[in-house]
Amino acid sequence: MASTVPSRRSFLALAGLTTLSVALTAACGADESGGNLSADGKVTFEWWNIATTEPGKSLFPQIATAFTAAHPNIVISTTSLENEAFKSKLTATTSSGKLPDVYQTWGGGVLQQQVDAGLVEDLTDLLDWSAQLTPVSLQAYQIGGRTYGVPYDIGMVGFWYNKKLFAKAGITAPPATWAEYLGVVKKLKAAGITPIALAGKEKWPGHYYWAYLAMRVAGLPALQKAATSKDFTDPGFVKAGVHLKELVDLQPFQPGFLGAGYATPGGQAASVGNGKAAMELMGQWGPSVQKDAGADLGADLGFFPFPTVDGGVGQATEVFGGGGGFALRKGAPKEALDFLKFFVLENESKLLASNGYLPVVKGAESRLTDANKKVVAESLVKATGFQLFLDQAYPPAVGQEVNDSVADLIAGKKTPEQVTASITEAAKSA
Repeated sequence: MASTVPSRRSFLALAGLTTLSVALTAACGADESGGNLSADGKVTFEWWNIATTEPGKSLFPQIATAFTAAHPNIVISTTSLENEAFKSKLTATTSSGKLPDVYQTWGGGVLQQQVDAGLVEDLTDLLDWSAQLTPVSLQAYQIGGRTYGVPYDIGMVGFWYNKKLFAKAGITAPPATWAEYLGVVKKLKAAGITPIALAGKEKWPGHYYWAYLAMRVAGLPALQKAATSKDFTDPGFVKAGVHLKELVDLQPFQPGFLGAGYATPGGQAASVGNGKAAMELMGQWGPSVQKDAGADLGADLGFFPFPTVDGGVGQATEVFGGGGGFALRKGAPKEALDFLKFFVLENESKLLASNGYLPVVKGAESRLTDANKKVVAESLVKATGFQLFLDQAYPPAVGQEVNDSVADLIAGKKTPEQVTASITEAAKSA
């Protein structure tokens, strides 16, 4: 699910451990299945994913069972962990020079560090079916012209909102500008409605606001330039923080938001799903998590893109988001890639029918039946620019600082200027 990176260590120091591991495997006599052949002749591989909420919680095991039923010589050992728990566990196991055979990845800077450490299988020459996937879905997993991951979901972040609560507050149309958005927040508060649900405890949902405002004020090229120059002190980024503070000063979030989780009982998704908050800024998976953690809003649920900012250079067609994918550890069994092909190509219809994922296979968008998902898919098709989640696009330490500093801004502990200074310092130290 979404984009998020907790505290991470650099993977670069692990290259030596990986070399040692490969040498030991060779000395012991590795088989063609990457050393995963058991005494009974069956191939076993590990699969780590984050499918702890519906629809993945039910769907992922079904797909795995269907694959092993068709391939009785294969055993899949599955580990499903909540988003943050997954990343913590992956970081811990990577520190010992290991990765699971197949594991969840969002690409970007985290994947690049794993690749630089020599821990990830290069799939470029093995993925002979990549032409069937949409270019935007593959983008996050391509490094230096090589492909290191297989996507199964792609989408963008935007506002999921409760139409009934908007109508109750006298709001007749979603806001198109930031000024209008602040006006919507004020109308909702005046009507006694909590405008926004936010998982302040988990930090990553808060960074969506700053990232989008930075895109709208300074422009997408400015973010890309900052990643290279390692300088985030551009006045546009400071102004993004100023605009976010404008929102925070309206006290728009649910009571206790600083201690709230995302998919937890009473957390961000549940608050929206249960009608206790009017909207949330979240990715394409938002409705399915709302339903799993709270209730299904059905026809009352709507979607609108992040507003433009008056005077900003960013366009409404520049989108922010990402998806989900899987990477293979270097030397993983070839059967693991066969599983990913089965998962993505042969189960695309099931993934889309679950309403939890958006298409990565070319032409599959025509199968979408959910009106809101169609809006998201169409926005992606029309997008003139795409920015991966900042806590994935940048090196881990930088992404974490973005999350931490923005969380401090929302909590009133940092100024907009201090946010950009802290991110810059992290970038120069990375």
